[in-house]
Amino acid sequence: MEFLPLFHNLRGSRVLVVGGGEIALRKSRLLADAGAVLRVVAPAIEPQLCELINSSGGEQVLRGYVETDLEGCVLIIAATDDEPLNAQVSADAHRRCVPVNVVDAPALCSVIFPAIVDRSPLVIAISSGGDAPVLARLIRAKIETWIPSTYGQLAGLAARFRARVKGLFPDVQQRRGFWEDVFQGPIADRQLAGQGAEAERLLLAKINGQAHVTTGEVYLVGAGPGDPDLLTFRALRLMQQADVVLYDRLVAPAILELCRRDAERVYVGKRRAEHAVPQDQINQQLVDLAKQGKRVVRLKGGDPFIFGRGGEEIEELAAHGIPFQVVPGITAASGCAAYAGIPLTHRDYAQSVRFVTGHLKDGTSNLPWSDLVSPAQTLVFYMGLVGLPIICEELIKHGRSPDTPAALIQQGTTSNQRVFTGTLADLPAMVAEHEVHAPTLVIVGEVVLLREKLKWFEGAQSQV
Repeated sequence: MEFLPLFHNLRGSRVLVVGGGEIALRKSRLLADAGAVLRVVAPAIEPQLCELINSSGGEQVLRGYVETDLEGCVLIIAATDDEPLNAQVSADAHRRCVPVNVVDAPALCSVIFPAIVDRSPLVIAISSGGDAPVLARLIRAKIETWIPSTYGQLAGLAARFRARVKGLFPDVQQRRGFWEDVFQGPIADRQLAGQGAEAERLLLAKINGQAHVTTGEVYLVGAGPGDPDLLTFRALRLMQQADVVLYDRLVAPAILELCRRDAERVYVGKRRAEHAVPQDQINQQLVDLAKQGKRVVRLKGGDPFIFGRGGEEIEELAAHGIPFQVVPGITAASGCAAYAGIPLTHRDYAQSVRFVTGHLKDGTSNLPWSDLVSPAQTLVFYMGLVGLPIICEELIKHGRSPDTPAALIQQGTTSNQRVFTGTLADLPAMVAEHEVHAPTLVIVGEVVLLREKLKWFEGAQSQV
């Protein structure tokens, strides 16, 4: 390798920056974050950089560079657009054996700035040796998605107890085994879930040799409306560490494939009037698996708390003292409407939006129809395919105009998405002419008119 990766402790040390513009400002921000005292030399220094210098306790030197500016500095940064000047700064620093970085000139550098993922005290640096800095930044962006900010808190927890564990286990192999168990077990799970006090309690118990009964945990994870790219980082992390995955029929196969490869997968899907596993049995299954010490993902289409019966499941878990986490997902209303180019609210058309279940019990129309006919709101009906004729009929009967725009979205956000648009009067007949399959979403309101204006936004197959 051309450059050896090292981490430099700059806290309280003086660093020279030659240049007073935008490039110098970017480098100086990193240096200030690391606790360096800035000495900036330039004929003119931009205001934001002046503020940074003052906050670091540094100094501004408003003139051209001279070699004596290097005195007392542990690191030199040349950040000007004057190539001969940058070369001179580099030569002076090399002659004095002081590390130097010349921006965008790797050949003049003895040190380079990597792309940084900062989860202090955990810090990850990525470098291409100065040859492909854009590639290094793209890789940093990928790592950013894999390492949540709570990893820094986990590292901080370890730092607080490092000396104590070292005294407990003088042998390095024993210490390594201890920390591997901490970072891959329930202590890390608690910290990464934001439960720092519980993580510290468990770590103290482990240090004190107290017996710990292994209890599993349940993660209620919203899988979103279908597109895997809509998963949250946290959802993906928990899916990849679960021992068992219970999933319903609304979870897209591409999302299920993102779960840990060796995890047990259990289908507990429900269709209209056909429950593969009744809800009370799902609740009990979650409890039983957690009591076996397993980490269980309950993977739900959309969001667990919007027509997902997640509330019933956590009630059962709480009653049995089972730890759980809830990870919100993008609900179908937001995801499908966005992919279809239909804003749910709009200043000129709708000042509110209402989510309604279209799954009419026993085929009866027992919804509060009189509350659903305001022209200034958007209605979104979940599971409304079978009940679509009744929904449209009741809305018209209770005062909504038959010409009110309406849309039905099939398998929204996926490559199979289809969108049917019409009015309350004609949408049921239009849908009946085509072979439409669940899952579907029905949107009612003037906002549907905006689909024509925003048609460029949607690349999915559609019917109008």
